[in-house]
Amino acid sequence: MDIKALRYFVELIQQQSFTRASESLFVTQPTISKMIKNLEQSVSQPLIHREGRRFWLTEAGEIVYARALQILESMEQMQSELDDLNQLQRGHLRLGIPPMVGHLYASLIRSFKQRYPNIELTIVEYGGKRIEQALLHGELDVAMTMLEEQARPEFTQLPLDSYPVHAIVPNSQHWQKQTQVKWKDLEHEPFYIYTKEFTLSEYIHQRCLQVGFNPQVSARSSQWDFLVALVKSGNGVTFLPEPLCHRVKDDGVLVKPMVHSMDWSLGLIWHAERYVPKAAEAWIELCRHKKLGRA
Repeated sequence: MDIKALRYFVELIQQQSFTRASESLFVTQPTISKMIKNLEQSVSQPLIHREGRRFWLTEAGEIVYARALQILESMEQMQSELDDLNQLQRGHLRLGIPPMVGHLYASLIRSFKQRYPNIELTIVEYGGKRIEQALLHGELDVAMTMLEEQARPEFTQLPLDSYPVHAIVPNSQHWQKQTQVKWKDLEHEPFYIYTKEFTLSEYIHQRCLQVGFNPQVSARSSQWDFLVALVKSGNGVTFLPEPLCHRVKDDGVLVKPMVHSMDWSLGLIWHAERYVPKAAEAWIELCRHKKLGRA
């Protein structure tokens, strides 16, 4: 059975069009038809029903298509592993980083690029929840994110840093008098918090429930500076990890420590059972050195 024929067959089924498949594969439609015919002869059964321009899989076609996906994935995996043997002179690292986290590890990214200039680095900015889904679906190799208190068994994690989360409140007499903010003090305040794909958003909600109230969420955003601007309007509250608080330079808001604050614990996560590319291994090792103060 020809691997190329399987690839043409899979592309045809996925595109659902001989024209689109030929354009995607950069071959003629007769070439695809010939490949499908050879594949049908090799299994001694028709793989697709045809009716004019329409076609659909036979029972044999469904079996071949499902197995072909596995075979092609295995071939790609093998090629990926072989490429990695080239001492990181080529490769691709797909790194997920939430928007709030990126600036903290900019120097680490620079160090990586200096050490491995030929590795293509793709950085994807997602919230923590979406990052986890991307890792599960194989869209990312590794990710920097806020670590959950209960680590998911699907992931291996490497803790790196931990910071307290502070409240950002309006610069008013009411808040000026307080050196710290209790969660219960915020019960009747509008909450400006992150979208639900952010792990921090879920933690804030849980902390409010623990002290006996459901937060009044007035607005959500993935942009922390926009949330701070909403607080500047004169009421409400948002929350920032300590490193971001240093970037708040505005007379209209105050940064207040929280009583019984939560920790913004950052670390690296990757799929526990999937093959880790050499480029991702190099990134993980660099992060380990960073944790030990040697990066």
